[in-house]
Amino acid sequence: MVERLDRAWRVCATGFCFSSFGIGGLLLRVLVFPLLMLLPWTDARRQRVCRALIHHAFRLFVWIMHVVGVIRYEVRHAERLQRGGLLIVANHPSLIDVVFLMALTRRADCVVKSALTRNPFTRGPVLATGWVRNDGGAAMVDDCIDSLRAGNNLIIFPEGTRTRPGQPLQLQRGAANVAVRGGFALTPVVIHCVPPTLTKGEKWYHVPVRRPRFVIDVRPDVPVSEWVPEGTEDALAVRHLTQALCNFFSREIRRDGA
Repeated sequence: MVERLDRAWRVCATGFCFSSFGIGGLLLRVLVFPLLMLLPWTDARRQRVCRALIHHAFRLFVWIMHVVGVIRYEVRHAERLQRGGLLIVANHPSLIDVVFLMALTRRADCVVKSALTRNPFTRGPVLATGWVRNDGGAAMVDDCIDSLRAGNNLIIFPEGTRTRPGQPLQLQRGAANVAVRGGFALTPVVIHCVPPTLTKGEKWYHVPVRRPRFVIDVRPDVPVSEWVPEGTEDALAVRHLTQALCNFFSREIRRDGA
């Protein structure tokens, strides 16, 4: 009986959190960001302010989810994200992974789906912050490199979408392209969630029997040369680095789940 009541409460609390997230995004779009557009700032400064607003809004959202009992979480080595110009790569088990990472990272940039510019709840933040859009091609890689060289912290989920439970990881080459062509080390973040929740194709109201616990583990930087031999031609280096990332995340996910 207690478990049923707890689960019913978490369904209601999850609905409240998602509603708050949507309403907050809409308010930022129709009230806050238009006001910022009126200020005589440069585009770069306006984007920094908008990204700071998103950072603090996501910190608040994570706190709300924890307080109302939707999730528990632990962050390991968060201090490693308190720098600039990081290429942050993470596995993607849950819908709210990006919320955690942007709540933990200042001056965060990320690669987002172009479709988010057509969603009324996400259009405002995406346009105001100048996040990189995954329109594909070399231009996207160049935008990522420019963002990192400007001192931003770029968050990329190499899978491109959430992990399908029980399926092997399949990584795209975008993160490796940025690392190889831009000469950036990687800052891996291993995200583990037990029991799984908000996975690919799962409805928000399908809450697990137990309250899920997230562990966000920020690992030390990995230079490209650690996983790819020096002097390797760029195209081959990108393939090798993508496979090395896939092996790394697959191994660490299995280790955490053991």
